[in-house]
Amino acid sequence: MTDNHAHASSPMLRALARIAYDAGAIILEHYTDEITATRKEDMSPVTAADVDAERFILKRLAQLAPDVPVVAEEEVAAGRTPKVGKRFFLVDPLDGTKEFVNKNGEFTVNIAEIVEGKPVRGVVYAPAKERIFFGESLSGAFAMTCPPGGAPDFAEAHPITVRQPGKDGLVAAISRSHNDGKTAEYLGAYQIKNFVVAGSSLKFCLIAAGEADIYPRHGRTMEWDTAAGHAVLAAAGGAVTTVEGKPFLYGKPGFANPHFIAKGL
Repeated sequence: MTDNHAHASSPMLRALARIAYDAGAIILEHYTDEITATRKEDMSPVTAADVDAERFILKRLAQLAPDVPVVAEEEVAAGRTPKVGKRFFLVDPLDGTKEFVNKNGEFTVNIAEIVEGKPVRGVVYAPAKERIFFGESLSGAFAMTCPPGGAPDFAEAHPITVRQPGKDGLVAAISRSHNDGKTAEYLGAYQIKNFVVAGSSLKFCLIAAGEADIYPRHGRTMEWDTAAGHAVLAAAGGAVTTVEGKPFLYGKPGFANPHFIAKGL
């Protein structure tokens, strides 16, 4: 494993990236088998990969930062929600479970650090696509190809930033599994030249990497769905707000999100 001075990501961010990468390896072990999903109380799907990856992430975070609470999707579903203060982690061990079950590769491991309601650090790893995105408020955002079967080589990471949209219009990132009429209605106010369809938190990362410009979401999401992608996008120069333009914060009662708009410039 190699680090170099090509970027200034913190040891904490690199540690989170390694945890996400190793959790991705656990998920890929399940990915090659027949996948069986069950339904939680909210009717969202869950697989053994979700549970195994989350258990691993929780263990590693407890070693990395033992005094920091972790709000993790499957733990919350099981009724185990820690009390959080000004600093905590948000974890979605397998964001895009539907994409995982359908085996289209558009699922991610999401880990974010929240300080005073803001996502200051985050990692989004798409193991089947071999791409990892990571960013933090102080040093910026980065991406790299990250094949399974080894370890992240941070010497290969390159900085990413949001782009200035072309005069011919925007590229809109839209959900593969949760697109709706309200999204189409909202985008009708913009000049959209193209759409890119993606599952999970990859949509935030496409904007962060300058591959898309806007991602509106009018459906239900939870904080662990958005925090890591939000952190990467913010570090790349973009923003996430409510549809009314208000700050999009974390640590809300029940950890449920309002509708939001993610944008580059």
